[in-house]
Parts: sequence; C-alpha cells; structure tokens
Amino acid sequence: MELTATRTQINLVSNVRHGWMERDVECGIRNSVTKQRVNPKRLRDKVCIGCGAGFGGDRSSAALKLLQRVEELNYLVLECLAERTLADRYQEMMSGGDGFDPRISEWMALLLPLAVERGTCIITNMGAVDPIGAQAKVLEVASRLGLQLKVAVAHEVSFAEAGSRILHEKSNTAEGGISTYLGAAPIVECLENYQPDVVITSRVADAALFLGPMVYELGWNWDDLNLLAQGSLAGHLLECGCQLTGGYFMHPGDRYRNISVPCLLDLSLPYAEVSYDGGVCVAKADGSGGVLNFSTCAQQLLYEIGDPAAYVTPDVVIDLRDVTFQPLSNNEMTCLGAKPSARSVPDQLLRLLPKDAGWKGWGEISYGGFECVNRAKAAEILVRSWFEEVIPGLNDHIVSCIIGMDSLKATSLVTGSSAYEAVTDIRLRMDGLFELKEHALQFVREFTALYTNGPAGGGGICTGHKKEIYLGKELVGREHVYWKVGAKHSMANSNHRVNCLNDTMRNDAVCRPINPRTEGNDDGGFMSKSDASPAPAGEEISLYNIAHSRAGDKGNDLNFSIIPHCPTDIERLKVIITPAWVKGIVCSLLNASSFPDSDAIVKRDRWVEEHVSAEVYEVRGIHSLNVVVRNILDGGVNCSRRIDRHGKTVSDLILCQRVVLPPLSSV
Repeated sequence: MELTATRTQINLVSNVRHGWMERDVECGIRNSVTKQRVNPKRLRDKVCIGCGAGFGGDRSSAALKLLQRVEELNYLVLECLAERTLADRYQEMMSGGDGFDPRISEWMALLLPLAVERGTCIITNMGAVDPIGAQAKVLEVASRLGLQLKVAVAHEVSFAEAGSRILHEKSNTAEGGISTYLGAAPIVECLENYQPDVVITSRVADAALFLGPMVYELGWNWDDLNLLAQGSLAGHLLECGCQLTGGYFMHPGDRYRNISVPCLLDLSLPYAEVSYDGGVCVAKADGSGGVLNFSTCAQQLLYEIGDPAAYVTPDVVIDLRDVTFQPLSNNEMTCLGAKPSARSVPDQLLRLLPKDAGWKGWGEISYGGFECVNRAKAAEILVRSWFEEVIPGLNDHIVSCIIGMDSLKATSLVTGSSAYEAVTDIRLRMDGLFELKEHALQFVREFTALYTNGPAGGGGICTGHKKEIYLGKELVGREHVYWKVGAKHSMANSNHRVNCLNDTMRNDAVCRPINPRTEGNDDGGFMSKSDASPAPAGEEISLYNIAHSRAGDKGNDLNFSIIPHCPTDIERLKVIITPAWVKGIVCSLLNASSFPDSDAIVKRDRWVEEHVSAEVYEVRGIHSLNVVVRNILDGGVNCSRRIDRHGKTVSDLILCQRVVLPPLSSV
C-alpha cells in the first residue's frame, strides 16, 4: 500500500528573479511497496531512449552527437553514478562541497538547448546525495541560457518517528549518507505529474533510469513482468554507454576484436527503440564508428549481473539465461528472451551505508636499468622494516606491487628469475590502509626516505594519504524505503531568450565528423563469430584464441564472462572453467608483495580457502559462461589497495591462461 506523511500537497511559490518566475511543485512521500498504476494510458506505440553517459567520466560531446544524429530520441539518460562516485560525493558534501556531480553544469549547458528544442527529456542520476542542489544548478544553467524548462527531482528521504502515527522527514545526510537503490516508480511519477524537461534522481538502479520512461510512455503496469524484464534488459544493455557499441572492446591481435583506431574515433553512444509489446532493438547512429554486434551485446549482457538466472533489479528479478541477439543491420540488433525469474519481484531493496575504512597512505618510486627489479625489492624491504621499527605490528596492512612487472597480480606464465630479467623500467608502489591517520602519515614519511636512504637510482617519488570509506550493504524491506518527487518550473523572460544553437562547440560536434571507415568495412575489418571454427583439441592453447571476456565488480566481488568465439566450444570450456580452476587463477590477486615467501603463500591460500568462493554459471542463449568470485577485491573499489580497484583487468589475465581442450566427441 502507499504511505504518505501527509495528504499529497502542492506548494506554489512564485518569485521573480533575474526575469524568471519559479514555481515549486512537491508531491507527497511514498514508500517503495509496489502499487499498481491506475488505468495507465499508452502514450506511444514505441519509445526511443538513448544513453548519453555510461559513467561519471564519460564524454559530453558524444552525448550531443547522439542528440544531433538521432532526431527521434524521446529521452536521453545520463548514467553517471557508481558506488565509488557515490562515496566520493558523500565525502565531498561532508567536507562542505557539492553532493551532486560537479560536471552537471557542463553537461546541461551543452545538451539542454538542443534537447529542449527537440522535446527530448533528460534523465540523470547526477543528483547523487544532493539532487535538490543539482536541480538548483540546472535551473541556474537554464537561466544563463535563457531557456524555459521544468526540472523534476526524484529522491530518497528518511524519517524519524515522533509519535504513534507521525513521521518527520529527515535528510539522508543527517542520517549518515544512507542511500538505497530505488526502482523506476519515482521516475514514472515525475513524468506523469510534471512532464518535465529534466529528471534528476538520487541513487536509482541503472536499468531503472531507462525503464521509467518505458513504463510511462508504453502504458505498462508493475505486474506486466514479461514487459518489465524486456525493458530492464534494454536498460542494462544501454547503461554503460559505448561499451555496447565497440568501446572497451577493441583488442589488437584478436582477429575477432581487431577494430581499427579510425573506427573508434567517432564512436556512437547507443540507443534503443522499445515497443509496447516488449520488442527491443538496440542501435547506434547511422554513419558512426564503432561496432554493434553479437559479441558487444553479449559482453554487456553479462557485465556485473551475478547469477544470470536471477539478475535482481528493484522492479523485477530477471532470468537472462535465454537472451539472444539477432542483427537487423550493421547498426541494429534485436534483443530477445528476457523473462521474469521464479522470484519475480524482490521484497527487499539494497541499501548502501557509508562506513569508516580508515586512512590510506601510499607511495611510488621508479627504478630503471640493470637489476632494477632487485633494487625495487630492496626498497620494499627497507620501507617495511623502517615502518615496523616505528609502529610495530602493522606490516600486514601494507601491500606492494611493481608496475611494469606484476602490478595487476597476474598468475605468471613464466616462473623464476626469468620472469623479470628483461625488465628495465619499473615502478614500485606500496599501499597501506590503517585505522589511524598518523599511521598513514608515518608510512608516507618512511617511503619518502627512500630518496636518501634507499637503493641507487630511484626517482619520481610521489606519495599521498586519504580518508577512505566503504559502502556497507544491507537488504531492507520495501516498506521501509521512502521517496518523494517535486519540480521547479522556470519561465524565461523573452528579453533573456538566446539562440543557443549558434554555439560553435555544439555545431562542431557533428559538422566535422571523422570518417571511421578509412580502412575496412563497418565493423573495422575484423572477423565475425560466424567465421569461427572450433578450437583445436589436445594441445595447449591460450584462452585468447578461444574466447573473449569482460570483467567488472560488485562491492568486494569480481564478475567476469567467458564468451567463446565458436558457440560449440562452450561444452568443452565448461570442463575447464570450474570453481577450483578459477580460484587457483585469481588467488594471486591477494598477494601482499611481489616477492611472497612460502609462509606468505600458505597464509594467502588458507585465507582464500576460508573466505573466497567461485560460482560458474552457464548462459544458454549466448553459449557463454558468467563467473562470480566472492571476496577477492581487497574490500572493494572504495578502499582496495590494489592498483586496479575494480578488477577490470582480470578479464585479460584470465584470457592469458593456457588450457588443453578435450575432443568434441568426449563432452
């Protein structure tokens, strides 16, 4: 049932400021228990939704190009919030800074003029922990541009009970930065109530940012589970931006992924056309670079999903095992087969709670030339010894690596001293995570002392320290998660109206496109999966020659895919890629030093046996495997001491492994 703190209220507050009239419209507070829409109307037979950003550091000019090239876009989603950026925004706000994405002014100044002219609604989670502040910033940008628009917000609120029936709203910041993954319902309510030009949210599940406009436009309801599953599939495919259209895919030397550099210079962000009956077609702009094919879709499908039989979103739990993709053209793929899982709607939502992770201190120094690795080894021993002398008992808080040799902690294909004899340019990095700030500072001091007390020829020292937090996770009942929506409608004085589309940067975004096909076909000249033949049996072969992969993270867990070039190889790969094999490969990620002794290896292996688990899932529709490794990322992205905090490089470390496939006839 729906819960409101008071009856739905509408506040109209008018004032004139810089030639503007602003109206505040705020609706009542809801909880997250699913409530069916009342007589939802189908507004369109098909809705077109683009992804303008796949993470907070994405390219705003690429979003403008998508707007210009795909005139039928109804919505443009800027997905800019991850667990690390959420933690960063919380820390910044606690320090007196902005709790919303600091680039929101840049993005809106570039996109709003054309979006408003075209009638394209922008939806973004750039609000982070301060969506109201983000709303004010967007209105400020609109005022400067002379634009008339309406900016809605949808965000979580928290409460303290002050009586048997009265709830008083409290800010999330006051409650310690708690943030819960909301579903699509708040966005749908914004669209229904306000028909806004911009919707700004707090933490909303990535796929739900895209699902919201589908539900609103196509007349879906919350019990249309098959439609919600297909819509969430579309959102999941779009949410990482150019990762669907050839970004983070190109790999020289891999004949199935050897996209030319010119083909990458004009990547198109993706968009989807979703019909009222659940049909999904993902696409990239005509005439753009990059590639959209079965392989790019398969990689994104498995990205960070965990169990493919039960991919949990706030709106529907999806079974992705039978999803498949069919090409319509070089720029379009249809997406089929998503369905609700046996547990179709989650009773609980995932809540993130900022927690103290301590203080990190780190240092780097370079060595080159003859015996540079042994000098780095000596430097590590010295720093550890000096630190132990001043603050005993904390050496196990420190990890080290040698950039240029083993910083990614790969399981070495070459053992012994020959693994680094040819290395002549390396950089020692040491990271420590401590309870006290003074310990982190002392570690930095000891590292800096290498300049006059360490091995010869060390240079380029850099050090730092930082307060770290991590986001603890808990599941909470939907009835305990509250949200509300509101809007500010600004009307520009005609004297302030400007012709925004004359801006040189906006025009240049696509007036001078790079021709991506100067050396090959639309796909950059590489082979397609239809050209693949089964891998040879009975001989040692690199996984690179059999499959491709992408890795991602969920908290302290690693998720990577194994997608064979030849679909029939999946049965033989299932024999090789077992939980035991996976744990044996990734255990080196937990090495505390580049030079572990036998005692350190025994201690590591014992910890792996007790705390690390691996799960291998088959995804039938795309003939692939999805692998989840629990508790392997040194605490997760916000506090990990690893140089690759997300574990993204693990995909290539896995593909480096050499395996012997059994004959086809034996499986």
